[in-house]
Amino acid sequence: MHYSQQQRFSYLYEQHLTNLRLQGKRPETIDCYSRAVRRISAYSNKSPDELTAANLKEYVNSLIQMHSWSTVNIDRNVLQFFYRYTLD
Repeated sequence: MHYSQQQRFSYLYEQHLTNLRLQGKRPETIDCYSRAVRRISAYSNKSPDELTAANLKEYVNSLIQMHSWSTVNIDRNVLQFFYRYTLD
C-alpha cells in the first residue's frame, strides 16, 4: 500500500475497532474480526474501502481454497460488519 492508502487503512481500522467495542463484542471477537480485516487488506494490498465486488469475489474464492469454512464464514461476517458500521 502507498503511504496515503496505509493512512486511510489505519484510520478505518481504528474506526472498526471502536465500532466493535461499541457493539459490545468480546475481546476474542474483536481480535478475530480485526485479524480478518488485516488479512483482506494484506491479500489485496488495498484499503478495504477501495475494494471492488470483483476484488471481494477473488478474495473469498482464494479463502475457500486455503482455509476452513468457519474462517470463510467469519471473514464474510466481518466484511458485512465492516461495510455496515465502518463504511455505512
